[in-house]
Amino acid sequence: MNNVIALAQSGAHIVEQDPWILINSETELVEFSAHQKLILPFSLWQKYQPDTVLHGEQKSEQGFWLAPDEEEEAVKQWLAVVPLIALQFPSFRDGRAYTQAYVLRRRLGWTGELRAVGDVLRDQLSHMRHCGFTSFAIREDKSAVDALKGLSGISVLYGRSVIEPQPLFRRR
Repeated sequence: MNNVIALAQSGAHIVEQDPWILINSETELVEFSAHQKLILPFSLWQKYQPDTVLHGEQKSEQGFWLAPDEEEEAVKQWLAVVPLIALQFPSFRDGRAYTQAYVLRRRLGWTGELRAVGDVLRDQLSHMRHCGFTSFAIREDKSAVDALKGLSGISVLYGRSVIEPQPLFRRR
C-alpha cells in the first residue's frame, strides 16, 4: 500500500515500505501468498483463518477491514489476535468510520494499529487521529508529504476524544 502515514512516539512519518496489501474481493487473493501481510474484508478474514486464530490461541498474520455498515461489536472476540484493523471511508462525506474507530478504541479497548483507508484526505487526518486512527492510507492522487501537514490542523479540542478523554473545561 503506497501513500501511508503512520503515527509513532517520535511523531507522524511517511511509511516508505508498507508491507500491507489491501484486498477488496476474494478474486484478488489468488495473486498473493498466504505469508504476505494482507488486509482482507472481515468476512474473508474469518473464512481464511485457521481454527487456532479463530479460537484465540494464535495471532493472525492478516488484518481485516470493516465497511461503514459493519458492526464493530462483531469483531470483539478477535481483537486480541488481529494485528491491524482498517476502516473504510468510501467518500470523504461518509463519517461512519469515525464512530467505528471511537467504539473500537474506547468501548472495546482495541490498542493495535487502526488504519483509515479509502477516500482519505489531508483535512480529515487531525479528526481521524483524535478518533483513534494510528495510520492513514492517503488517496493515491494526493501527496502524503502534503497530507502530513493535516495532522497538526487542530491544536485545541473543546470536546473529548480518544487521545484526550476529558473535555476542555475539565482540563483547566
